[in-house]
Amino acid sequence: MNEVKEPIWTKDFIVVSIINFMSILIFFLLMVTISSYAVETYHVSTSIAGLVSSIFIIGTLIGRLGAGRLIGNSGPQKVLMTGLIVFFITTTLYLFEWGVTYLLVIRLLQGVAVGTIGTATGTIVATILPATRKGEGIGYFSLSAVLATAIGPFVGMFMMKLENGFDVIFYTNTVLSLLLLIASLFVKVSITQKNTNSELHSQKLSLLEKFIEPKAVPISFVALLIGFAYSGVMSFLTFYSREINLVEASSYFFLAYACVIIISRPYTGKLMDLRGPNIIVYPCLIIFAVGMLLFSQASASWMLLVAAALIGLGYGNFNSIAQTIAVKVTEPHRFGLATSTYFIFYDLGLGIGPFILGMVEAHTTYRVIFASMIPLVLICIPLYYFLVGRKKVL
Repeated sequence: MNEVKEPIWTKDFIVVSIINFMSILIFFLLMVTISSYAVETYHVSTSIAGLVSSIFIIGTLIGRLGAGRLIGNSGPQKVLMTGLIVFFITTTLYLFEWGVTYLLVIRLLQGVAVGTIGTATGTIVATILPATRKGEGIGYFSLSAVLATAIGPFVGMFMMKLENGFDVIFYTNTVLSLLLLIASLFVKVSITQKNTNSELHSQKLSLLEKFIEPKAVPISFVALLIGFAYSGVMSFLTFYSREINLVEASSYFFLAYACVIIISRPYTGKLMDLRGPNIIVYPCLIIFAVGMLLFSQASASWMLLVAAALIGLGYGNFNSIAQTIAVKVTEPHRFGLATSTYFIFYDLGLGIGPFILGMVEAHTTYRVIFASMIPLVLICIPLYYFLVGRKKVL
């Protein structure tokens, strides 16, 4: 008889995935529009406008760091509700024009909220998914973020073209954030409480271990380096496409990237559950390196779009598998810390990458910058092996 599989697409899984999708969509929608808003409304310099945009990332790191700890004490559902309340309040405050300092504070606090929401939703999903289908389930869940990163910038740029476009954006986001808060009321997650031994163990933890899950650090460190290698693609695609005269093709880059991930992610997740992560990770890193090579040498539209597909297949699938590893090497009562640890490292890679690479770009070309990321990706192959791959823990 065929064994009946435990379900993935439960009510809680669907609602939490929608909350994750919409919060990230609002994040990316604002990411591509808020700099222009700051310049047009407050007449600030380009550097200050950049700070208005990027300070959000600092907030998400703060949110993830605190959320992982709070989840262990209060449970992910309460933390999710708290994050969504702060998210709704800060989203509403965009409607008031009280100065650029006020805007910076809002961006920082909303970043804290998004970091909190992302950690809570990731923990809830890791908790409710069947152990035998975690790779597949997290693969499906992470598609919500992939879709949001593709749709959010498109929607934001479209809304900016409307009459009173920024007002439309802020009112729309306020309504959406309210709907997310209401949706969270339908999430009912039963979290197994820590046993006595776990509680005694938690009292002996160092200060660092109360905020970071040590078992998740090795794979998270690899994710930091991979995120650093990808950060330039995310941040400098517009400038690079102008440099190589492929502006039109670049407008389809993230669409091709997202489509490949959407098609491949369910299969890679299932394969991980059946055969373990190594069978996915090593090919993904090689494919990512090949994609970066093609990207750095692109001279025609087809080269740029094929590079997008390869980067999506390699980098995109590595990201979800690495997140699954971070959770699977950890005890259930520390899933929240494992999730926050992974994203703290990953976000650091994405955050510091553009800053460092931007300074390097002043002395070289974008082609050289992207080509220099290929050795970094290749170094991650033996690094993954020694830190994670050779261990029989999954």
